[in-house]
Amino acid sequence: MRVARVGFGVLGPVTAWDAAGDAIALKGPRHRAVLARLIVARRRVVPVARLVEDLWADPPPGAVGAVRTFVAALRRALEPERPPRAPAGLLITEGPGYALRAEPDAVDAWRFEQAVAAAATLPPDGALGRLEEALGWWRGPAYAEFADAAWARAERSRLTELRLHAVERRAEARLSLGMAAEAVPDLDAHAAEHPWREDAWRLLALALYRSGRQGDALAVLRRARTLLAEQLGVDPGPGLRRLEADILAHADHLAPSAGPGTSGVGPAGQVWARAAAAYDRTVASGARARLESTVGLLRSLAVTGGGGLEAARLHRLAAIGAAEELGDAALTARVIGAYDVPAIWTRSDDPEQSAAVVAAAERTLTALPPGGHEAARARLLATIALESRGTPPHAVRAGRTPSARGLQAARQAERIARGLDDPALLAFALNGVFMQTFHRAGLASRRDGIGAELVTLSARHDLVTYEVLGHLIRLQARGALADFPGADGHAAAADRLAERHELPLVGVFTRWYRALRLAETGRAPAAEVETAYREAATRLDGAGMPGLDRGLLPLALLCLRVRDGRPAPTDESVDWGPYAPWARPLVLLAQDRRDAAGAALREIPDPPPDLLLEALWCLTARAAVALGGRETIRRAHSELTPAAGELAGAGSGLLSLGPVARYLEELDE
Repeated sequence: MRVARVGFGVLGPVTAWDAAGDAIALKGPRHRAVLARLIVARRRVVPVARLVEDLWADPPPGAVGAVRTFVAALRRALEPERPPRAPAGLLITEGPGYALRAEPDAVDAWRFEQAVAAAATLPPDGALGRLEEALGWWRGPAYAEFADAAWARAERSRLTELRLHAVERRAEARLSLGMAAEAVPDLDAHAAEHPWREDAWRLLALALYRSGRQGDALAVLRRARTLLAEQLGVDPGPGLRRLEADILAHADHLAPSAGPGTSGVGPAGQVWARAAAAYDRTVASGARARLESTVGLLRSLAVTGGGGLEAARLHRLAAIGAAEELGDAALTARVIGAYDVPAIWTRSDDPEQSAAVVAAAERTLTALPPGGHEAARARLLATIALESRGTPPHAVRAGRTPSARGLQAARQAERIARGLDDPALLAFALNGVFMQTFHRAGLASRRDGIGAELVTLSARHDLVTYEVLGHLIRLQARGALADFPGADGHAAAADRLAERHELPLVGVFTRWYRALRLAETGRAPAAEVETAYREAATRLDGAGMPGLDRGLLPLALLCLRVRDGRPAPTDESVDWGPYAPWARPLVLLAQDRRDAAGAALREIPDPPPDLLLEALWCLTARAAVALGGRETIRRAHSELTPAAGELAGAGSGLLSLGPVARYLEELDE
């Protein structure tokens, strides 16, 4: 069932809107409190017992029943068209409690966080627009009617601090763009309302000075000094003291032409802003060089984390389209091929965009004149291999490139790259080869070799992101081969590089790996492992990787249950994402619905060629054995036999079903 689009607002009184933008009636304050408490949990489960504790200082005897009544009423309000007894798709029941599985952009506070983070990566003109829009979403204090609730206190404080930070960053953007006079009114109110924020006083004084109001600027600094001394007994910090001295000395760097270096941005920020300004002045707005520079920026943006990765995906296709409109195949090839962002996960975050990129790459390959352009051809071929990942052979019927083409493109890219002796190009091509090593089970050793070459090649030529990729590939492969000491070493190496080079997405994968390792040691109780997986799943919130996120936690917990010989969960509201066909027979069996389970087994497709190939075949095998599906048993046995020496699913670096050999024995019997 498709869940209707619902938006939620907590930047002010708690509210909700339907797809048309109309307010949804949420009944009484307890109903809004339940909704707000679930939003604070950020898509995680809140046990009913915790909800009772949070809603009542002295819970009445029927408190648990009351919470369930509130939840039922909220479900009716949020999903009014849901058929009776159909599972909820938004406010779901899971384990001991409830979770609100809102999309990452459905809650205004979550969008605000993403916008502020994205603004930090943009030049001043882009940052200003993003921050203006985001600050406009505030309708009052966060979680306004729950100011006294203990459960809301930390979140309200965090969001308030983030808002104040955004106000100050907006002022910095205005100052960087020569809009000092426009910045003064907001900064004046900001400093008056928050007199202990020295940055507010500093920015206000700077804005006044740049507006030609030197006397007012000095008066502001002296007022700040007096307030701090009389109310807190402290002297102004070095930033305020230095600014006062610079104003008195008419320091050259305070002039607006000096750029944003005086508005709180560090040396790196100064260099960035000045270089960007020089680029804007020097390179014509319609110049083709801008397209290539844009893709270089998007490539860097993609490895910075959730907001950056989403923004890079958003603008990449537009850049390709703009290049194609110019009719220059060589330029288009460079624009497509320059986006050599390392990829470790084998399910696309945006299949439609991937298909469009592949189609553009194929058109450009055809349009390139014969002879020459070999490096560009290799990059286009590597792009096809990467963007075709996880695509089953029959997908050509849906207008997507079949996996056979992806494998062919990967091999061609590798051959050209080795002939050109170009380390960066070879690393890109090897990433494509890695993505095409899932056409059958049992290829962990092959991938381990690719990872080893990437690590050696990248370390020798200072290709940091590909060195990280090589370690993550080896982490996966050594896990599949049950070499956890080896996998541990690669996880640690990836984390060290990520910390040194500011690559936050790496921690998503290493955190999941450690939950997998905890499960495979066999020493931790199931509850502890489940907790580790749930904590790892929180790292996916806002990471910008829907191809990895959706359905992964339920699948990992299901694999843990199957591995331990426990039945599947019976909750119909679980969002299995793309893994639903392989989970459904086991869920139906756990519900004692054998006929329905048998029908689901007969409809189960072959798993896609990706990192979860062996895991999904083992889930299929377990269901087939339980139901006596002889044809499926024979098929599963044939597909899994090449992986007899591996751990099922551990090649993903995220989850495991234990030894494949165990499932082959069951199939044999």
